[in-house]
Amino acid sequence: MIILGIETSCDETAASVVKDGRIVMSNIIASSAQIFEEYGGVVPEIASRKHVEYILMVIDQAIKKAGIKKEELDAVAVTQGPGLVGALLVGITAAKALAAALDIPLIPMNHLKGHIAANYITHKDLKPPFVCLLVSGGHTNILNVNNYDDIQNIGSTRDDAVGEVYDKVGRVMGLVYPGGPKIDKMAIEGNPEAILFPRTKFKDNPFDFSFSGLKTAVINYIHSKEQKNEEYSKEDVAASFQKA
Repeated sequence: MIILGIETSCDETAASVVKDGRIVMSNIIASSAQIFEEYGGVVPEIASRKHVEYILMVIDQAIKKAGIKKEELDAVAVTQGPGLVGALLVGITAAKALAAALDIPLIPMNHLKGHIAANYITHKDLKPPFVCLLVSGGHTNILNVNNYDDIQNIGSTRDDAVGEVYDKVGRVMGLVYPGGPKIDKMAIEGNPEAILFPRTKFKDNPFDFSFSGLKTAVINYIHSKEQKNEEYSKEDVAASFQKA
């Protein structure tokens, strides 16, 4: 079975042709990340407009690179959520139109399940059951994958997602969006024991996370140093933040 997958949940317009669930025939991504550098984060309205601009080109390139004709597709899958409403609408509209034109099934997908399913492509022999740590810009979860469509949440963030915290801390540190990769590189040069930032644990569920206190502590530390005109090592902040 050959399926075209379409993803527009945030700031990247993506389409991929996959055979039999594990063989990637093509994977095309048009990213708008550079556009959002000046804003310090994703602007939903702009993201939606960029999806409109890119979506047909990305789909056409995915089918062409896969070396097939669109008539050879058996189904179209598309992210239905969670994500930015306007951004999702672009992908869903394109997917519905294509599926209707080709008279093939339309498969709505939860994008968190997509994160999990990506492991089946990277690790060809992987089969449930297994435990999965799902970390993205908007989500942080520990999941029991009992079967392909039987997934149980056993732990999640009670406030901010870890990816969101990385970007907010990066912004305060003066790093260009997205801050996560840059903090990661800086941390290599820093001392993870230099600053003791808080760790939050819950007695009622030890698998749950909380990152808002950590985010606030890092931001307050930086602001305090800057207000007092005291020097501090961004590398040490990055390393200590990552360890926490």
